[in-house]
Amino acid sequence: MSENEAFESEAPLSLDDILDDELLTAPEKPKKLTSSDRLQRAFLEIVEFRRAEGRLPSSQTREIAERKLGARLDGFLTNDAKAGAVKHLDDFGMLEAPAAPTSIDDLLESDDLDELLGDESGILDVSDLPVVKRPESAESVAQRVKAKEFEQFEPLFKVKHAELKDGTCALKPFTGMDLIREGVFFVLNGVMCFVAEVGENVDLVVGGKRTQKQRLRVVFENGTESAMYKQSLMTRMYEAQGQVLARTGHDEGGILDADIESGHIYVLQSMSTDPLLANMKDLHKIGFSTTSVEQRVRGASTSPTYLMAPVKIVADYRVYNLKASALEALLHRVFADVRLDLTQIDRNGRDYDPSEWFIVPLVTINKAIAMIMSGEITQYVFDKAQQDLVERSDDAR
Repeated sequence: MSENEAFESEAPLSLDDILDDELLTAPEKPKKLTSSDRLQRAFLEIVEFRRAEGRLPSSQTREIAERKLGARLDGFLTNDAKAGAVKHLDDFGMLEAPAAPTSIDDLLESDDLDELLGDESGILDVSDLPVVKRPESAESVAQRVKAKEFEQFEPLFKVKHAELKDGTCALKPFTGMDLIREGVFFVLNGVMCFVAEVGENVDLVVGGKRTQKQRLRVVFENGTESAMYKQSLMTRMYEAQGQVLARTGHDEGGILDADIESGHIYVLQSMSTDPLLANMKDLHKIGFSTTSVEQRVRGASTSPTYLMAPVKIVADYRVYNLKASALEALLHRVFADVRLDLTQIDRNGRDYDPSEWFIVPLVTINKAIAMIMSGEITQYVFDKAQQDLVERSDDAR
C-alpha cells in the first residue's frame, strides 16, 4: 500500500478531536492564593519544624529562621480566629491549652516551670503597677529580731530620709531581683530597709529539686533585722509593690540593653453589665500578648475571649528573656481550680468557653508571679477556700 493510500485510509479528525488534542489545550491558570491558604501554609511550616526537630520553635533563639517560626506560633496562640482556622492541621496539639495539673507533683514536673526557673536572666518589669502600702503579716514581723549594733545603721536611714526630702534621692518601682544587692535601700510596706550583707550561695533541696539561695541580712529602720533569703525579699517586694531608693535622674530600672522583651503578661477586669458577671468578685483574665496590651484588647466588647464586654487593664507585666506564653500557661495551672466555668456565644451564634478567666484576687496573682520567678512556688499550693497561696503541708511534700 502506497503512502498516499495509507494517509487516505485514516478517518478524518473531528472538531472534538482537535479540541481534545493536548497541543491545543491551554495550560490551567494557577489558582490565586487566599488569605486562608497563606495562613495554612504558614502554620504548616511550624508543623514541619516540630516534626523534624521534635520540639516547638523558639521565638527567643538567635537562629533567625527558627525565631521567625517561634514568633509566628506565638501569633497563632494570641489570636483565637487564626488558631481556629488552622487547628485541623495541628498534628501535635501545639494550639491546645495545657491540661490543668491534678496534683502539685504534676506542677513540679512541668517543663514550663523548668524553663522559667532555669533562666536566671528573666526579669519582670512591674513599673506600671500602682504603689500600694499594705500592712505586714504577723508572721513576717515575727521572723525579725532586734538588730545588732543598730546604732551603726540608724544614721544611714536618717541620711536617706533627708535625701528623699531634698530631692537628691527618689523612690522608684522595684523591677527585679537584680536590684537586691549589698548597700541598696528599699521601702517595704512603708518601712525603709537596708541590705547590709549578701551571703554566699547555699545548696538547698526545694520540692525535690536542688537549687541555690543566698541569705541576706536586711536591717529595718524600726531597729529590727531579718535573715531572709534573697528570693523571699523579692517575693515580698512584689507582693507589696515595694520601691527602691535611687539617685534622682539615675535609671535604676535594672533592664539592660542586651535584654529582650518577649511579651506581656496582663491581668484584666471585666466591665460587663451582665448581672451574672458583674456580681462575680475577683473575676480576672490572665493572658499574654506579644504586642501592647492596649492593642490586644481592642474590640473586646465583640469578642467571646473578653466575655463580649469592655475590659479594664489592672496589671501589665513586661516580660524579658523568657517566653511569656510559658509563664501564662504556668499561671493557668496554678489557678486551675478557680477557672471560670461558663460558655459564651459569639456573634455567629457559636459556643465558646473563655478559658483564661479565673476567680482569684489580684494580689494573689501578683504573689504567684513573684513566687514563680523566685522558685518558691514549689513550696506553695493555691487554697481555693482562702483564695491565696499557702505553704504546702509536710504530708503534701
